[in-house]
Amino acid sequence: QVLLVESGGGLVQAGDSLKLSCAASGRTFSMYTMAWFRQAPGKEREFVAAITWGDGNTDYADSVKGRFTIARENAKNTVYLQMNSLRPEDTAVYYCATPKRPYIFRRDGYDYWGRGTQVTVSS
Repeated sequence: QVLLVESGGGLVQAGDSLKLSCAASGRTFSMYTMAWFRQAPGKEREFVAAITWGDGNTDYADSVKGRFTIARENAKNTVYLQMNSLRPEDTAVYYCATPKRPYIFRRDGYDYWGRGTQVTVSS
């Protein structure tokens, strides 16, 4: 069974940085795309960033491009989201996700999700 556990959320001020982590277990981590999504109160969940299984090609939502960086450490079965220059509109629950099938890279169709970690950015 695939298990994803996020950590690293918290309350920060605008302009601060925060680093999220997602620990994965239950299968061969290095074969699968990993992604981050977020959901703000009253809004739908949205794609934030994704990283491929091998050489680490990345994809970012326009709203976070240049401020957020996704990275993975296959030896530790962990994916990270470094968030810099945080804004109040980044406030949301952040979720880690991965697809059921290996070697696919896209912004939707994710099958396994963590429980999320809250990020709150005050102005």
